Amino acid sequence: MWYNIMILYKGVTMELPYRVLSRSASDTENAGGMLADYIKSNGLNDVFIAMYGDLGAGKTTFVRGLCAVLVPGARVCSPTFTVVNEYRGDTTVRHCDAYRVEGEDDLYSVGFYDFDGGVTVVEWCEKIPFALPDSYIRVSIDKTDAGREIRIERIDKNAYSRN
Repeated sequence: MWYNIMILYKGVTMELPYRVLSRSASDTENAGGMLADYIKSNGLNDVFIAMYGDLGAGKTTFVRGLCAVLVPGARVCSPTFTVVNEYRGDTTVRHCDAYRVEGEDDLYSVGFYDFDGGVTVVEWCEKIPFALPDSYIRVSIDKTDAGREIRIERIDKNAYSRN
């Protein structure tokens, strides 16, 4: 269940949907930390985060900020070549990269469909729309002249279905 609550993180209030302009890697990490606080404050323990953004947009930097709150001390690096990095602490965070995924078989081969509990963050979700769950958090990072625009929103495909 999603709750629409506000989070105060480093003096900034966050409520989903959320939009912020990042002018530095530190700003991008702080946005990730805000989302982590949102996850913790809501007691969410099985979260899928779908990330969208061009190469170099700051997706891994965002995940570094998320993990700084959820798995302090984790050494976050891009999973481009490993496909999945797992960080363990009080919460397990799985950080995946779908850039090289060519189909469902690739996801099965890395155990994607076996992930259970914790936080799963997947970069390049535009490559795997068929694998997205019914409910997830979407993070979009777009390069602008002023920096990076980060948008965070909840997606619930069932919210509009009729019985």
